[in-house]
Amino acid sequence: MTSFRAEDRTDPPVDADEAATLLGFLNHQRDTLRWKCAGLTADQLSTSLAPTRMTLGGLLKHVAVVEAGWLNQFFAGGIAKPSWFDELDPDDRDWSFTTAARSTPEQLFAWFDESIAISDRVVTDTLAGPEGLATLSAGEENGSRISLRWIMCHLIEEYARHNGHADLLRESIDGATGE
Repeated sequence: MTSFRAEDRTDPPVDADEAATLLGFLNHQRDTLRWKCAGLTADQLSTSLAPTRMTLGGLLKHVAVVEAGWLNQFFAGGIAKPSWFDELDPDDRDWSFTTAARSTPEQLFAWFDESIAISDRVVTDTLAGPEGLATLSAGEENGSRISLRWIMCHLIEEYARHNGHADLLRESIDGATGE
């Protein structure tokens, strides 16, 4: 069972450059999801709240896939193959949500941490380059390459949206609440 408390979260900087601010907010959102999912059993991570079938374990697996998809695969062109990649069903848009219940809490957090580590490597390497946040993706979306700035903003939005879901799911499981 993974342990993580609200006070363990990384706070975004209040007076930093754009890149450090974006990364700070992304890390805060990542830590918020980690906190919302920490300390729960496999059964609890597989608990949904009607009318949705979404679970906290599914959210962990989903954002691991989203991180890997946007930064590792799309932006950087696939610098690493995630350990779960061969299990991915590209024809099932809900694969991460529907298969999470078959994974242990330790495995879900390991996949989450693995994707974040690779994402952080991509961001660090890119920010060290001459274009920084303006660096464009290796892949194209609708015929356009996308900047690292846009992808980081999108990931912050993705986490923030799902952290709202996580708040409701966690409260329904054990009554735990928090920002």
